Amino acid sequence: MSRTRWRLGLSATALLTATAVLPAPAHAEDAADYTITVDPAAQGAAIDDTMYGVFFEDINRAADGGLYAELVQNRSFEYSTADNASYTPLTSWSVTGAAEAVNDSGRLNERNRTYLSLGAGSSVTNAGYNTGIRVEQGKKYDFSVWARAEGGTTLTVTLKDAAGTLATARQVAVKGGWARYQATFTATRTSNRGRLAVATTNAAALDMVSLFPRDTYKNQPNGLRKDLAEKIEALRPGFLRFPGGCLVNTGSMEDYSEASGWQRERSYQWKDTIGPVEQRATNANFWGYNQSYGLGYYEYFRFAEDIGAMPLPVVPALVTGCGQNKATDDEALLKRHIQDALDLIEFANGPATSTWGKVRARMGHPRPFHLTHIGVGNEENLPHEFYARFQKFRAAIEAKYPEITVVSNSGPDDSGTTFETAWKLNREGGVDMVDEHYYNSPQWFLQNNDRYDSYDRNGPKVFLGEYASQGNAWKNALAEAAYMTGLERNADVVKLASYAPLLANEDYVQWRPDMIWFNNRASWGSANYEVQKLFMNNVGDRVVPSRATGTPSVSGPITGAVGLSTWATSAAYDDVKVTAGNGSTLLSDDFSGGAAQWKHVGGGSWSVQDGQYVQTDAAAENTLVTAGDPAWKDYDLHVKATKKSGKEGFLVAFGVKDTGNYYWWNLGGWNNTQSAVEQASDGGKSTLVSKAGSIETGRAYDIDIKVRGRQVTLYLDGQEWGSFTDDKPAEPFRQVVTRDAGTGELIVKVVNAQDTAARTAIDLGGAKVASRARVTTLAADQDAVNTETDTPVTPVTSTFSGVADTFTYTFPANSVTFLRLPRR
Repeated sequence: MSRTRWRLGLSATALLTATAVLPAPAHAEDAADYTITVDPAAQGAAIDDTMYGVFFEDINRAADGGLYAELVQNRSFEYSTADNASYTPLTSWSVTGAAEAVNDSGRLNERNRTYLSLGAGSSVTNAGYNTGIRVEQGKKYDFSVWARAEGGTTLTVTLKDAAGTLATARQVAVKGGWARYQATFTATRTSNRGRLAVATTNAAALDMVSLFPRDTYKNQPNGLRKDLAEKIEALRPGFLRFPGGCLVNTGSMEDYSEASGWQRERSYQWKDTIGPVEQRATNANFWGYNQSYGLGYYEYFRFAEDIGAMPLPVVPALVTGCGQNKATDDEALLKRHIQDALDLIEFANGPATSTWGKVRARMGHPRPFHLTHIGVGNEENLPHEFYARFQKFRAAIEAKYPEITVVSNSGPDDSGTTFETAWKLNREGGVDMVDEHYYNSPQWFLQNNDRYDSYDRNGPKVFLGEYASQGNAWKNALAEAAYMTGLERNADVVKLASYAPLLANEDYVQWRPDMIWFNNRASWGSANYEVQKLFMNNVGDRVVPSRATGTPSVSGPITGAVGLSTWATSAAYDDVKVTAGNGSTLLSDDFSGGAAQWKHVGGGSWSVQDGQYVQTDAAAENTLVTAGDPAWKDYDLHVKATKKSGKEGFLVAFGVKDTGNYYWWNLGGWNNTQSAVEQASDGGKSTLVSKAGSIETGRAYDIDIKVRGRQVTLYLDGQEWGSFTDDKPAEPFRQVVTRDAGTGELIVKVVNAQDTAARTAIDLGGAKVASRARVTTLAADQDAVNTETDTPVTPVTSTFSGVADTFTYTFPANSVTFLRLPRR
């Protein structure tokens, strides 16, 4: 894409936001003092057009009921207990009269197997998503159905809600074998609670009952929900990564057989998602529901093209991730998946005369989609097994398509054994790009702005494919903005970056936080969305080196009480002892006299049994109990722990200030595959150190934690397990300066993530710029959250006329500010 088109100035949306004069400078005694020094003669890293992008995964009903504009839920009657234990083929449908879901030889086709047999004089009604089907007065809605009625029948199709009709009913005459029938409604009033009903005079078979708004994104058939697509387009993303996430590499990786003898693989298959929608498969979604594949690979490629983004599909490597540990040894299956990856590249880039290019052309796109990158795998926990299979994918792709960049990954965390092993293999193998994922606390993002400063400039490049600071409050977005200044400063290493996840339907949430929220009537950008949008719309072409003074940091010792917890596990604790550094006993409890010293702050079911403190609920998560004084420091904690049953091991906490601020040693976490020390800060967690390992059921473990100042050493059964020093300052004031080659503007980007305004002296180093700057500011209370009805985090545009070679600017408290300085 052209820099001129996508990267000049503020977005049209930003320019239409409220314009205001700058806030009055804070009083000197209320403001922190900083300096920013710019070196315009020096040359920093070049920033690619594709630096920032978006990551789409069908999580939180992001596809069906979300970006995919279909208004009917379970339109093909394929919902199954394989998707969700509560599902049936009639989920989301209500029946009047006689109706039965049938799977027999009379089906529509081999992939669309279940259909509805509707008796004479009967009807079915669909409830849609959220509160119902949303229709707006005066707008058109296109109905279609595949139907069969050998003796002929008339279908009466209505749109209605509890108050009455929403559009004039339509009569559809059906006769003979399976055929597609269509009708159009014009809504006579607006409703969020609509229902689509289909009634028949005589017996009929129905499948693929569909209702689409005519007004889809770019008015495309089988299209996208307009408001969601336009919010994504407004980001001006450089790339679109799809279709997941954990969605990609999970599933059984085995064929299964139904009574009919039908077999297909349960993991995500791109070939199942193309062609006529009535011939596409449905499948169980990793996140606990059904996915229709109406939004498939063709639609992903088309959307990427429409928004000017580089398409970046990810294919499974036949090694599971996302808390699972499984690798296939089926060489035939692996070869088939490798061939599928090659076929995908041909589908995207091949001429219309090629086998898969011809499929793309028949779908309406004879021109290639210009695929340049493809990801293999996602968050695999078995780095050696993954890399062995990745090498085979890469060899096959590079042999046939040497121009394609094949992207590897480093597992699910920012550090630890899996991360280090994966990076070692990727470096030694000369991999072009490695996909990193991590979700950490705001404090972690403020502490790790320099993460990529020390990466090898000649090693693999980084694709930061998933990151977020575990919340949608303004403090989370502020921390992410501060971190993004470090991403830009290291644009020679970090080539791609995308916040994740992208979308969340407020009534179907599997993961928080998310960038864009929606229901059936509205959508809104989170505070994080506004930060991403500001950065994406003002990237620049090259970093201009600059430096800033820091905030003095005074860190005292780690202080806090102690705690015990479990996660989906039943465990017993005994002989808890806390000893001060001077040898005095702060706490000693063998539970012979009960557990009066302990306070319940989490869930679960705790009781004293046989002289042990036992948590018996093997399904409960985060069952924390605490004891002691939050002012404790420099102490030794001893615990004896025994796992009784469940999925994981033990959680032993220290430095406990309150329910959102503590450390804990998570032994046997992540489905009993690894252990780690995690720090919770304002409710968000970050991993400080981790190792592979599991906990045995029925075995008693001695756990010792030694806290001295900010140094912590951990012992398991008398052997040192690991240690860490938590002394990194959380720097709230960060900056980066870039230059836009097209306009010549300097873009000064400053994040002030503290409650005090930052009065800052800026030295431009003789840069030739005009005296008047365009300013965009995001500022709010740290706990502010954007909602459907209230958006406190909104960009405000203004001008500043005091630009000089050296000038002073006061950055508001809790703010992100971009100054665009035109060339003089």
